[in-house]
Amino acid sequence: MSGTYLGMPAFPEAAHEAVRNDTLRANLRHATHTIRDKRAVAVAELDDWTELREAGKQIKEHTLSRLDHYLVQLEESVTAAGGTVHWAADAEEANRIVADLVKATGEGDTEKREVVKVKSMATQEIGLNEALEAEGIAAYETDLAELIVQLGEDRPSHILVPAIHRNRGEIRDIFRSEMEKWGRAAPENLTDSPAELAEAARLHLREKFLRAEVGISGANFMVAETGTMVVVESEGNGRMCLTLPETLISVVGIEKIVPTWRDLEVFLQTLPRSSTAERMNPYTSMWTGTTDADGPKAFHLVLLDNGRTDTLADEVGRQALRCIRCSACLNVCPVYERAGGHAYGSVYPGPIGAILTPQLRGTASEIDASLPYASSLCGACYDVCPVAIDIPEVLVHLREKVAEQGGPGHRLEKAAIKAAGWVLDHPAVLAAGERVAAKTRRLHPKKLPGPGASQWTDSRDLPEMPAEPFRDWWKKNRT
Repeated sequence: MSGTYLGMPAFPEAAHEAVRNDTLRANLRHATHTIRDKRAVAVAELDDWTELREAGKQIKEHTLSRLDHYLVQLEESVTAAGGTVHWAADAEEANRIVADLVKATGEGDTEKREVVKVKSMATQEIGLNEALEAEGIAAYETDLAELIVQLGEDRPSHILVPAIHRNRGEIRDIFRSEMEKWGRAAPENLTDSPAELAEAARLHLREKFLRAEVGISGANFMVAETGTMVVVESEGNGRMCLTLPETLISVVGIEKIVPTWRDLEVFLQTLPRSSTAERMNPYTSMWTGTTDADGPKAFHLVLLDNGRTDTLADEVGRQALRCIRCSACLNVCPVYERAGGHAYGSVYPGPIGAILTPQLRGTASEIDASLPYASSLCGACYDVCPVAIDIPEVLVHLREKVAEQGGPGHRLEKAAIKAAGWVLDHPAVLAAGERVAAKTRRLHPKKLPGPGASQWTDSRDLPEMPAEPFRDWWKKNRT
């Protein structure tokens, strides 16, 4: 995973700070409620939504069960179409492959060491921009929201709308102060009008599109039978990056594969409705290898593992690999709405991030171990997921794994439960303890001691101890 998020606090601490930010909460509330309401209308238009959802689930499950077969078929199809396939076991290897490919196109000319990028979760996951910068290569984000994040030296906080935590005034200020450092400056007297902000971004990016010789993308889907890559987007920047450069490099997680062209029929209906609440994406770009007549002259596909094979081995957790990155779960999650995406300390925020990140990165660190607990388990995420990922089930499964790892808090809890079990197995000891507790009730603290227990009573009142145990009351009044 990217080093960008190293050093961030665990979710409870990060969320505690985030909920105090009134501007952040207002931005998130407005955006998520707007998107979720529009999505509900778009989904309601389809009488067979339930069947499409199940079909998407089954296609993904079948593909994951035979992933080795379809990846080999994909490699053969891409190669036959004139592309080159590279296999990357982890982030370091993927970054090295991409950097070497970019440097090979420059032939020693440092002026050519720049690339334009289509919005890509996979490249954010591996920290590609930072790795390229270390090699003297400038990577320019061309998606509007990603541009805002990059110019503001910020981090994405949403899968679909990376700058969802920013309002128009903040974006205007970022454009005014930062655009000139990266290229064409923002127009004078720029306002926070959406049309003016979009025009400023368009003018800023146009020179980069026309100059760059290398484009870097991800892919929403890869079709095994034809070797076709599919990118869906709403702004047209993807189409520019995928067609203008001489060399195109796509970094794609191995789980993004589907067996046949026809399988796209399902996802091209469910993905736009679940993400942007549209019947179809404004731009759906598909390419298969290279052609002499049009587009890039060289195409490279970097197939990224980076923890996915380990995730696939978990019979419960593997369903997270069905994710098509629509972000519907984020927009209905009460925890995400209040804490925001940065609190998750990962490229993948929200409910899907709470189950995907700990599996890709492991739960050794405090931040990753905290993510399965970043949920109320209300189930809203499962209800809206277009591929029926049972996120609450995976969260509970991962919590069990974290608990099994141990740690002081979990060891103490285990000891307490063992002691309670012994007391409950010895009625005389239990009765004596109840009487002592009743007689000393005025001395009982209002809050529990210790870091773990005190957090529990920060938001809860301890039950008031009765004047006598129930068993003594029953003896006096019912016997």
